[in-house]
Amino acid sequence: MANVQVLKQEGLKREFSVTVPEQEVAQKTQSRLVELSKTVKMQGFRPGKVPMAVVERQHGDAARAEAVDQAISAAAEQALTEHKLRPAMQPKIELVSFAAGKDVEFKMAIEVLPEIKIGDFGKIELERPTVEADDAKVDEMITTFAKRYREPAALAEPRAAQMGDIAIIDFDGSVDGEKRPGMKGENHTLELGSKSFIDTFEEQIAGMKPGDNKTIKVTFPEEYHAPDLAGKKAEFEVALKELKGHKPVELNDELAKELGFPGIDKLRDRVRDDINADYTRMGRSVIKRALMDRLAEEYKFEVPQGLLEAEFDGIWKQVEEAKKNDQLPAEDKGKSDDVLKKEYRAIAERRIRLGLLLAEVARENKLEVTGNELRNALMEEARRYPGQEKAVFDYYTQTEGAMERVRAPLLEEKVIDFIIGKAKVTDKPVSEAELLKQPEEE
Repeated sequence: MANVQVLKQEGLKREFSVTVPEQEVAQKTQSRLVELSKTVKMQGFRPGKVPMAVVERQHGDAARAEAVDQAISAAAEQALTEHKLRPAMQPKIELVSFAAGKDVEFKMAIEVLPEIKIGDFGKIELERPTVEADDAKVDEMITTFAKRYREPAALAEPRAAQMGDIAIIDFDGSVDGEKRPGMKGENHTLELGSKSFIDTFEEQIAGMKPGDNKTIKVTFPEEYHAPDLAGKKAEFEVALKELKGHKPVELNDELAKELGFPGIDKLRDRVRDDINADYTRMGRSVIKRALMDRLAEEYKFEVPQGLLEAEFDGIWKQVEEAKKNDQLPAEDKGKSDDVLKKEYRAIAERRIRLGLLLAEVARENKLEVTGNELRNALMEEARRYPGQEKAVFDYYTQTEGAMERVRAPLLEEKVIDFIIGKAKVTDKPVSEAELLKQPEEE
């Protein structure tokens, strides 16, 4: 067993001096050599019959190196267990001595998770904005939806493209001047406003006339399923070949039957339920923001600097990219780097503190994401990219850390629901306009 001595204990920082007896390393080395002797091959000897002295001469250094690594890992785990520590990040190991025939000595520096005392969530009071869909909104949604299933109609007279039109386009895209697979199409039918294409692609077609050519500049989402395109800027050469509109929509039983409903009343009921579900989602987002603000005010504790720096570095890279592309939010333009760093470091600290708090709530209350929940979320993500479902599944199942990016927000939502379920929540009826004005979650 390793000898562990505390060198430093300051806030969340801990430093240890650890010594692993040479005998332990020698035993691990010998065990590894015995394993190797069973499979090592050498001319003149049958497999498994190579003399141990020969095996040791040829593989002794490598076997001891493996043994030292194993011993360090086991000793580091022993130190954490003995002192009942939960590390915030991987410990930093500094080898002091590992010469053959001598004890292995190393120093270990870690930051531990803070102790968080969870309060009574029943004392938290929250207001949840609620909206009920009115008849006008329901009919508007049915009309918009029905247009997608109606045959496109020729325009009464030539004009520029508008959102909602059907555009027939040729397009050819490139990233960094390089053509990429899947970024070219001919005679493609695109409804402007359907969000079928990334970023502001469809909005930039608005205003074009049949026969026009235009270079459209867009940016792939940071979380795009193809890593080589994620966050990249792209250019598309677009030719608008034809423009169509929609046939008028009449809200009657005939339309309802076309859409798979027995009558217009049943269709209206279904659409009303869908709209109310969206209102509920937005209301939940508002109450989540209010809850997070309340938790940020109530829970003040030291956060591990390693986690804070990693979070801030990620945010600051995005800020620098936005500055380079003149995409900084209006309220940030004109501010010095020192001011921006101070503000964004505060945002990073808030995120880390709230993340640690929610993780502790999940741990104390044994809240977990089930396998079914994870699979359903992955299927939902794949459905966002019609025709590329397999590529999406392959990315998430084969890329290190990708599944955790799916699991983490699921667990967060489960914890948020748990806390809201404990809090005192009052429903507050508001109009749709009022709901849309309220700040949602960050």
